[in-house]
Amino acid sequence: MELRRLKYFVAVAEELNFRRAAETLHVAQPAVSQQVRKLELELGVDLFQRSKRAVVLTAPGTVFLDEARRTLRQAEAAAQAARQAGEGTRGRLRIAYPPGPLPLRLSETITRFAVRHPAIQVVPETLRARQAVTDVSSGRIDVALVGLPALAPGLAVTVLSQERAVAAVPDRHPLSGQPEVRLDRFGQTPVILLPRHDNPAFHDGVLAALRRAGASANVIETDESTVDHAMLMVAAGTGIAVLPESATRYGAPATRFLPVGDPELATQMALLTRADDCAAPVAGLLHIAREGAAANLRSVRVPAANARLTA
Repeated sequence: MELRRLKYFVAVAEELNFRRAAETLHVAQPAVSQQVRKLELELGVDLFQRSKRAVVLTAPGTVFLDEARRTLRQAEAAAQAARQAGEGTRGRLRIAYPPGPLPLRLSETITRFAVRHPAIQVVPETLRARQAVTDVSSGRIDVALVGLPALAPGLAVTVLSQERAVAAVPDRHPLSGQPEVRLDRFGQTPVILLPRHDNPAFHDGVLAALRRAGASANVIETDESTVDHAMLMVAAGTGIAVLPESATRYGAPATRFLPVGDPELATQMALLTRADDCAAPVAGLLHIAREGAAANLRSVRVPAANARLTA
């Protein structure tokens, strides 16, 4: 059923005159009569009673008028939604992020995106790194936050932030009074890490740092992905948890966070997208992410010893 025929029918029904309807539509009267007649043939009912003196809606025509108006409104709404999606002012943005502590920079980026694009629905989802890469490649997810390096062939990488490491130390541990902790000072205290499959880049970075420091501490990988779980293990005296600095938003009784004194122990967090994805919502998010990254670099004074790391 053509929308044009519905539009012509509604015009005639409102004017109850084919000539005036044609003038309203800015088309020739024969075209209006022809299209309305084709609509009646398609429906198998007469929509109007015609005479030389008047045009009157039939009972089927009266019922059909309400539905025709509703259909035209829905069609216009669909067209408007498509236009807005093309302009980046409406749509859906599916974002995956790893379990565990959520980087503050991602929250800030999403907040700014929501302010600029209020009609775009942000749909977040927790995914492990490998699954997130797979889902972005397949198109099920638009954007994924992962730690670098990541095996993501064919995907575009936009660096969002840098996550340094902190140590959650129980107050009763000898290191708790230090301004920072060095991995070679852990002694035999076990090191608690969140599951590797959540954020392989950070996990592997900690193991590499332990090897560099010559630390012999036993590594305990938690069964759960939550920072709360790791913090409770610290509070129970199981060991010292080495976590991304975004974990400092969490806490546990008699436990404190200390920076880890290894300038190389930092993980870049990046947004992965399909290289050929030109969708306006994705482009809008990446633009905001780059703005935030540039502002962060300008606001941070980098010590000379760390210049190579952050360059």
